[in-house]
Amino acid sequence: MSSKSSGVSELADRYAGALAGLAAEGGILDAVEADARALAAAFEESADLRRFAASPLVSQDERKKALDALLTRLAVDDLTRRFVLLVADHRRLYALPAILAAAGRKFSEARGEVTAAVTAARDLNPSQTKSLADALKRATGREVRLDVAVDPKVLGGLIVKVGSRMVDSTLRSQLQRLQISIKGVG
Repeated sequence: MSSKSSGVSELADRYAGALAGLAAEGGILDAVEADARALAAAFEESADLRRFAASPLVSQDERKKALDALLTRLAVDDLTRRFVLLVADHRRLYALPAILAAAGRKFSEARGEVTAAVTAARDLNPSQTKSLADALKRATGREVRLDVAVDPKVLGGLIVKVGSRMVDSTLRSQLQRLQISIKGVG
């Protein structure tokens, strides 16, 4: 199972890298990134679309016609349209959501940015977001794009992941460390 997900991840990185490279070369990185986000949101919101994309019962022609209609409705750039249809031609549509997720990272890399995955107990206000981005910029020396997720289970504080580094300053983790230290004393 993990080799299959690792294979999809590698495939997604290759395709996403190609898309980001073409978009950067064409000077349309922002437009293609917006298209990728809209398309990713469509897949995220529609279980029917995900099933349709992965179904072996749908012919290639039907799949391409439906995708073309979706892409027209989303008013995507021509590069995005050609890319998605190429993915469909190569029978890799099952990996499109993973490709779109990887593309977000590749777009950031093309701009020289780093993405920080932030998990907070509640939404951050604009002031908190700016302060966190500024602090991470000082720490990394690069522009930082925040990908903020809300998880009430963290109780308070933040979990910040930048590349392979993670800082967990949540109340939950502090309580767990305290619990471990108390058990260790007795």
